[in-house]
Amino acid sequence: MMNTLGRAVTLTLFGESHGEQIGCVLDGLSAGIFVREETVARALALRRPAGSISTARREEDEFSIVSGVYRGYTTGAPLTVLIPNKDTRSSDYDSIPLRPGHADLTALMKYKGFSDPRGGGHFSARLTAPIVAAGAIVREALEKKGIVIGTHLSSVGKVCDRGFENLEEDLAFLADKAFPVLDGSAAEKMEAEILAAREDCDSVGGVLETAVTGLPAGLGGGTFRSVESVLSHALFSVPAVKGVEYGGGFGLSAMRGSEANDAIGLDERGEYYLKTNRCGGILGGITCGAPLLFRCAMKPTPTIAKPQETVLASEGREVIHSFHGRHDPCVAHRAAAVVNAVTALVLADLLAQHYGEDWLGEEK
Repeated sequence: MMNTLGRAVTLTLFGESHGEQIGCVLDGLSAGIFVREETVARALALRRPAGSISTARREEDEFSIVSGVYRGYTTGAPLTVLIPNKDTRSSDYDSIPLRPGHADLTALMKYKGFSDPRGGGHFSARLTAPIVAAGAIVREALEKKGIVIGTHLSSVGKVCDRGFENLEEDLAFLADKAFPVLDGSAAEKMEAEILAAREDCDSVGGVLETAVTGLPAGLGGGTFRSVESVLSHALFSVPAVKGVEYGGGFGLSAMRGSEANDAIGLDERGEYYLKTNRCGGILGGITCGAPLLFRCAMKPTPTIAKPQETVLASEGREVIHSFHGRHDPCVAHRAAAVVNAVTALVLADLLAQHYGEDWLGEEK
């Protein structure tokens, strides 16, 4: 099982959903990055469930940074974050059938019954908490370099938010929103859609749209090191992500080249810029200086209370089962914090490869 992301700046995850602790090791960070624990706590709060549109499992995410930070700054040594699991209810997973749509089946097939099945074990979205903690540290360092990341809930089911308009204003507006929607009226309709799915013992999916401003041109490159391929690798590691598209994405396939191409111009300083951004800020796998734009499709939560056909593996027989427990009727709104974190980690890695590993740190 491979649990490390990145080349120059790496993140290694450990733990299980119902284990004593989960956590991560963030390595390759330059010394001199200011670490504010309140920033980490705020990011974790945005990922945390809240209200009737989320799971009833309530983890406080009381994290500890146990290495790699001294007097508030990174030291250059591996930074380790620990987060305890306290609100577990492992009895919910005693002798239950394989959950359709979940990793229960493939984990059983690959690990021959030795993997931890409680709450999904290492496959659980609970493991996104340390990703968010690490990403919050890196994201704040990127912001000091003028690189800003933000994600909104573009749609839930068939209910849509408005798209990005003024990126600077929209990203500032989204910074601390637990339900990250740009249009307030859309937020109400989305929450109603999620509650309707819950009342029907079902779940619903959604789409997240992310923008990054301030990225320099020239990151990425090479057939297998394109920004799209590196970032997509990380995004598809986020539970429930089943599709990623950049810029115009699949919509470009219905256009002609004359419509899809972004015209190139020179600004008043004689520097290149794109007059539109259907490419999503990437050409030839390399950032071009325009905002990075991409969308992630999130499938509905697989564990639902509606009766489903499955197999009770312990007895080797087919059953029809309704799964009861504490599960989100929609994960998309909570996943925005995870997508922001993953994006920050990937960009920090690409920037360290391009400028050197000391680039994110501060001078004394």
